[in-house]
Amino acid sequence: MPLGILSFLTALMRFLGAVNAASLLHAGLLINILASPMSFFDTTPTGRIVNRFSKDIDTVDVVIPLISGMFLMCLFQTLSTLLVISFSTPMFLVVIFPLLFFYYFVQKFYVATSRQLKRLESVSKSPIYSHFGETVTGAVTIRAFKQEQRFIKDSETKVDENQICYYPSIVANRWLAIRLEVVGNLIIFFASLFAVMGREDLTPGIVGLSITYAMNVTQTLNWMVRMTCELETNIVAVERIKEYTETPTEAPWVIEHNRPKPGWPERGEVDFKDYKLRYREGLDLVLKGITCNIKSGEKVGIVGRTGAGKSSLTMAMFRIIEAAGGKILLDGVDVSSIGLHDLRSKITIIPQDPVLFSGTLRMNLDPFEKYSDEQVWSALEHAHLKSFVSGLTKGLLYECSEGGENLSVGQRQLVCLARALLRKTQLLILDEATAAVDLETDDLIQATIRTEFEGCTVLTIAHRLNTIMDYSRIMVLEAGQIKEFNSPQTLLQDTNSIFHSMAKDAGLA
Repeated sequence: MPLGILSFLTALMRFLGAVNAASLLHAGLLINILASPMSFFDTTPTGRIVNRFSKDIDTVDVVIPLISGMFLMCLFQTLSTLLVISFSTPMFLVVIFPLLFFYYFVQKFYVATSRQLKRLESVSKSPIYSHFGETVTGAVTIRAFKQEQRFIKDSETKVDENQICYYPSIVANRWLAIRLEVVGNLIIFFASLFAVMGREDLTPGIVGLSITYAMNVTQTLNWMVRMTCELETNIVAVERIKEYTETPTEAPWVIEHNRPKPGWPERGEVDFKDYKLRYREGLDLVLKGITCNIKSGEKVGIVGRTGAGKSSLTMAMFRIIEAAGGKILLDGVDVSSIGLHDLRSKITIIPQDPVLFSGTLRMNLDPFEKYSDEQVWSALEHAHLKSFVSGLTKGLLYECSEGGENLSVGQRQLVCLARALLRKTQLLILDEATAAVDLETDDLIQATIRTEFEGCTVLTIAHRLNTIMDYSRIMVLEAGQIKEFNSPQTLLQDTNSIFHSMAKDAGLA
């Protein structure tokens, strides 16, 4: 009875400790990944991240607790065996230390090799996950170009490369088994030899006990070394998870001692002061000393050729990428000095690629349930979606699939517009928001923005120049610098201006 209770308590404590450790590691990994800057995702393959959350977490959850339990069991069985043999035949103590030294050398050599082989195997798994994810995402394109066999072959090649890394670990395992068999047989040999040599002093029962334990030690010792090696090789999973719990993260979500006023920003005035930006360390600047003042309530169109830095400017406003120099003032507040939540919750963006999540349409419009149904319907009406949503069977409770795939790109864009109308912050940013809709819908959206955001500051990255011809000013970017910043009429009158040539290409001048 006491043995059963102790065994139960041992197992309970071990598994509770394992669950607690696994939970802490997973929580740390998840929080750190979600708080990682965009540069991390630009430089880290998706498969590598998926590998951490799948295989490595599975190892921490399932494999390591079982191995640790078996290791402890084998360790105590081996110790008890050696103690029984040493007690029954004291001469055995003469050879036990050389045998333990040989065992230690074999184990140390094998563990170091096995750990590195396990690391190679884990690293070679990431390309498999990445390739599979890319294949699933681009399945339609792959079928359209009849490239199924090519992608199947690529997948098989990556699996083969993983097996190439896995095979040496099996070979190393066999190498270990042979040497452990030698150690076990030596223990049996010396236990039997010393029992025969000291037969005058030993009873047959003691001799039988000693040899029986010695015969069992081979298997126990073999398992103990295997469990030691398995524990050390699988602990690589903890190392890999821990690596991603210590990666650099974005700025704090909230800085308590430096929070803006509840009504901030009241005016929506934006000041760029010698602002510089690079996507990550070691790369060239994409914004090279932007200096300008955007007054409260101004409608500013941002234009430029591909790579001029238009989208980078919007990312700078949200601090998706941190400044490499200079600063941005929003109503006199340096945006880099406040928490990310306080900044991002006060600015609205209608992105170039509309983002929807799995869930109801209402959840996508009002995820925090701050607004009434009447306000939501009003926003849908102004976004020219009311008739469409009214025609749906479930209305606002219509289930959007992952990424909003059961809506057209234009409808998703209008949902993002409705979301912006609900929030209606003092500063609105449109990142080529009407690129996916037809000209008629584009005109309706622009009319809505002009009326609903009349007193707000609006920054628009223009896809079609005709949508910004009545704006207050036009900012022309080139190679990360402001080349022109004036009213559209003034820029059009200057036949040498970049904007005039762009308007001429678009048939507007």
